[in-house]
Amino acid sequence: MAATIKECLELQLLEVEMLLSMFPKEGEIKVHDEDAVPRVQRYLRSSEAALPPQLEYSVAVDVGESKVRVELQVLLPHLYPHVAPQLFARSDVLNRQQQLQLNTGLASHMSSVDAGELCVCAAVQWVKDNSLPYFQNHQLPSGGPSKEEGFKETFHRMWIYSHHIYRQELRKKIFECAKKLNLTGFCLTGKPGVICVEGIRENCDEFWRVIRYPNWKHISCKHVESIETGGNIDSLRLFPAFEDLQFQAHGDYGLRNDYHMDLGQFREFLEQHQSGHIFQILFGVEGKLSNK
Repeated sequence: MAATIKECLELQLLEVEMLLSMFPKEGEIKVHDEDAVPRVQRYLRSSEAALPPQLEYSVAVDVGESKVRVELQVLLPHLYPHVAPQLFARSDVLNRQQQLQLNTGLASHMSSVDAGELCVCAAVQWVKDNSLPYFQNHQLPSGGPSKEEGFKETFHRMWIYSHHIYRQELRKKIFECAKKLNLTGFCLTGKPGVICVEGIRENCDEFWRVIRYPNWKHISCKHVESIETGGNIDSLRLFPAFEDLQFQAHGDYGLRNDYHMDLGQFREFLEQHQSGHIFQILFGVEGKLSNK
C-alpha cells in the first residue's frame, strides 16, 4: 500500500525532533520558514488544512578537531522518505571543486539507502565522518580565514531572467539569500522578472543554485560579467544594496497574474547604473527610454 502524504509528514517531523535533540545549540539547525513546522502540524490535525510547504532546513556539522563547519542543506519532498530528499553540503572554507567532490561523495553514499528509510540523520553522520579529506588542500582556519599575499578573488555580476516573479515566498527567498551571501543588485518583480546579483563568484554561484532549488521553471542566467581582483570587491559594485525594483506597470496583479513592467523605465534604470547594454542581452531588442 502506497504511503500517504500525512504518513510521510509524520515521519519527517519525527526526524526533525531527533535532529533537534542531536544538535540542541542555537544556530545548529535552521528551519528556513519558521511557520513550516506549525503548518505541517496543522495539516496533520485537520482534514481541511491546506497542504503545507516542503520542509527546508540546514544542519551545521562540525568536522574534525579543527571544528571546520559544513552546512548540510535539506529539502524534503512531501513523500519523503519514500522519495529521496534533496541534500547539498557547503562550507565557506571549500572552493568550488572541493565542494563538488564532497557532494558527489555524499550522493554516492545516499544512493545506497533504501527508499522508505529516514536518511537525513545518516547523511549528517556521513558528512561528519567523511568531510575532512575534502579540506586537505586547504589550510584549515585556526582563528579565522587569512588571505595569503597575492590572493586573487573573482568578482561576478550575474543577470538572471524569468518569465515572471510574483510569489511572496519566492521573493522572500531571493532577498534573504542575497543578504546572507553579501550580494548587491536588484530583483525586478512582475512580468518579466529580472534579478541581478554581484559579489564574490562563489557567493553568486551559491545564490544561483539556491534560487533554482529545487526546480524553478522559466528562469535562465542570461549573462555573467567576471573580473579578477586583488580583493577590493566593493569598488566594483554598481549597486550599493540589494534593491526591490518596481516600476509603473500595466495589468491586473491581483486577479490575472498579468503584471507587466514598464520596460522603458527599466532600460533607463540600467543606463543610470552603467548597464544599458544588458537590456538587449535580456530581451533581444535595444528598447527605448521611458518618456517622462
